[in-house]
Amino acid sequence: MTKIHPSAVVDPKAELAEDVEVGPGAVVGPNVQIGAGSIIGAHAVLDGHLSMGEGNRVYPHAVLGTEPQDIKYRNEPTRLEFGNHNLIREFVTVHRGTPQGAGVTRICSNVFLMAYAHIAHDNVVEDFVVVANSAQIAGHVFLGEHAVVGGCTAIHQFVRIGQHAFIGGGSVVVMDVPPFCRATGNRAKLHGLNGIGLSRRGYSKDDLKALRTAYRLAFQSDLLIGEATDRIEQEITCVCPQAALLTEFLRTSKRGVTR
Repeated sequence: MTKIHPSAVVDPKAELAEDVEVGPGAVVGPNVQIGAGSIIGAHAVLDGHLSMGEGNRVYPHAVLGTEPQDIKYRNEPTRLEFGNHNLIREFVTVHRGTPQGAGVTRICSNVFLMAYAHIAHDNVVEDFVVVANSAQIAGHVFLGEHAVVGGCTAIHQFVRIGQHAFIGGGSVVVMDVPPFCRATGNRAKLHGLNGIGLSRRGYSKDDLKALRTAYRLAFQSDLLIGEATDRIEQEITCVCPQAALLTEFLRTSKRGVTR
């Protein structure tokens, strides 16, 4: 049975699964869909064309699905989409997309957005991403699965953060950060492989050895990026198929790659 606190404001047109809980003072707009087992905390605001899967937890004062901070936006019917089992902590803000982007901001599943984090319009946040306290993510950013963004980090618009990358706290990221890598600083620079994170994800010692070799070829040799990616594809992907994520990322970068 749906549990809606008497002081909550839930539009009659909103679609809530039967076991959703909505806390005191929360506001749920008419175009919002909330999946089974989700909990909306006190004074949270869910607005706009927003869909949310199952088992999500939205903590007090989070604001989700409001208009993007884009002066070109003219109230077009863009969207914000959440997958399943996400944790959205206090005062997090996530804005819906813009027509100039994909028209949608997408938060996939098992994502952890810590207090005061901001996710701007047209972003894609893949599964198992962690964004720590007060991180500020500009528009059109891609965060690959299992990426970790440290607290108080700022990420420039159109930047891509690759799978399993780790961004140290307080960084300013203005170029793409490749998969598997650690980056930190203002402006962010690479500091080797994210070995601890990869070990936790089940990567073997042989995989880590192969990826370290790929890292040295791409970022610590005299090879051009194109030459390095060719070498990695020829010599490393045969023993560590995951290295193909790195070469694909390097070949498709538009902003340039953090070094």
